[in-house]
This record gives sequence, C-alpha cells and structure tokens, in this order.
Amino acid sequence: MYSSSLAIRVEHVSQRFRVIHERPDTLRELFSKFLRHTVQYHDFDAVKDVSFTVQQGEMVGIIGRNGSGKSTLLKVIAGVYRPTAGRVEVHGSIAPLLELGAGMHPELTGRENILLNGLLMGYSKRQMLEREQSIIDFAEIGEFIDAPMKQYSSGMYTRLAFAVATEVDPQILILDEILAVGDTAFQTKCFDRIQHFRDSGKTILLVTHSMSQVVEHCDRAILLDRGNLVFDGIPERAVELYTGSAPLPEYAHASS
Repeated sequence: MYSSSLAIRVEHVSQRFRVIHERPDTLRELFSKFLRHTVQYHDFDAVKDVSFTVQQGEMVGIIGRNGSGKSTLLKVIAGVYRPTAGRVEVHGSIAPLLELGAGMHPELTGRENILLNGLLMGYSKRQMLEREQSIIDFAEIGEFIDAPMKQYSSGMYTRLAFAVATEVDPQILILDEILAVGDTAFQTKCFDRIQHFRDSGKTILLVTHSMSQVVEHCDRAILLDRGNLVFDGIPERAVELYTGSAPLPEYAHASS
C-alpha cells in the first residue's frame, strides 16, 4: 500500500519519439511513404527507465543539460504525454506551467484567458470571477489585461500564466523554466508565493538552469543525463555533479 503522503510516483518510465529523417512536401506524400514503408526514421529515447517518488510538501528540482529529458519528463508527469513504458501516479490536483504561452489562446484577451484556464482546470465561471481581481493584481500587466494575448511580451505571458496557476490553489505545481523570462523583481515575487505554497504543504517540481534557485529553494534535486536519472538527493551534491566539479556516477551512461 502506498503512503498517504505520496504526491507523485514515477515507475520505470521511458518516453520514445520517432524522428523522421526526411520532410515530405505534403501529408499525402508522407502517408504514401508510410504505407510503402519507405520513410527513413530512427527512434529516440528522451527518458530512459526513470523511477522516483515525491512526497507531499516537497520541492524537487530537476536539472540537466539541454536535451537531457527534463521537459519531457515533466510532460509525462503532467499527462501531456503517455509514457512509452512504465507508469506515473499522481495524487492531487496539478497545475503545470510547462512552456511559455501553454494553455493561453493568443486571440483572446488576458481576462478571457483567465476564465478559459480556470474552466480547463475544473473551476466554475463563478469561482474564476471571484479570483479574477487577485490574479490581475498579481500579474501587474495593467490595461493589457483586456488586450489580445498575441500583443503580450514574453514577460507579460509569464506573469499572467503564473498568477493563474498559483491562484487556483493546486496541490501540485510544475514549473518548467517559466520564470526564466521574468524580471528580477517578479521572480522574487514568484518565489515568495512559492514559499507560501511550501509552507501550506504543497508539492512543487521545478526545472531550471539556475543552480542558485535549486540550492536555495529545493529539498531534493534530480539530475538527468541523456535521459537517465543519475542522481537523486541533496541539491548541493546534484549541482556539483551537474557543473562537473564532481564526476558523474559510473552507471550514468549504462542505458545510453
């Protein structure tokens, strides 16, 4: 029986993608090549047999170089991808901030996107209207709240997306480099709210290239290397392995 304090369980998860070597001019040509088995491709394992658990109230950093599988792993946990192998178990409501603009419709205004995102996360129109002003106040985008989001800067996208995700009070918050485009003052404001989440027992997964954020804010850190989980433990040790000041474990490339 699993612990009642378990928030996330990842069991032997692998995620494979098929990479096509050629680019047919039309869909018709692509389907024709598939039917004739003439399409040239290779399979790429972005995540390889990864297992770990996260307890309720933990903040876990996930680090690794570009292409190590961090974002893919978060998308599997968030349910965007169905894993090629293995399984993921999530206990509690989840708010994923996986990439800039995800879940936002560029033709709708910021105010309309607040309502849309809330409805997609299972909240009623009344519940979102009650939260609307608090979201607007936190985002600090002024009169742009009634402008189409295609007119927003990357920083404005970030402000509104973070404000919505944290105002709906999820039990699990997933952040994938979403704060990298925010200015220093807004990042400080976001981490103040993240700390409030931690104090109230929420679970947070953070993907970042900022090692100072990992050391300062995370309880644990997971290091990925070419799809393999090579370390899961104290943040300082994970950062040493990531920066190369300590050698990677021998098994790091076992499944590469």
